[in-house]
Amino acid sequence: MNTDPAKEARKRSIVSALLYIEGAIVLALGAWVGVMGITHENREVLPLMGVLGFSVLGGVGLIACGRAFAAEKNWGRAPVVLANLIVLGVVKYQFEGGFLIGAIPLLLLSLPILYLAVTIIPNS
Repeated sequence: MNTDPAKEARKRSIVSALLYIEGAIVLALGAWVGVMGITHENREVLPLMGVLGFSVLGGVGLIACGRAFAAEKNWGRAPVVLANLIVLGVVKYQFEGGFLIGAIPLLLLSLPILYLAVTIIPNS
């Protein structure tokens, strides 16, 4: 294949930065849910622990995938595509619920990540 190495490096750099941002957002949302769950009067501890666990795993996983893209490794591609397809499903329900302030930023973040993750040509 005839690909421009500089273009591929630029794509990897962009997707890596976007994944760091996305991972940080997931971790921040998990922290927010944790604080709200602790300060709320009706505490459901087990569901709260599940949400916190998934947010930590998801956030750290996205950051790890960002590091993989930065290091020119390809193992991060499938988890990134899967996670961002799930985000598109979440965005759909947020649009239907009228939560545009959450849906639009997620959509604007996940679409370029999906595009770049799929179009980066693996190094052989």
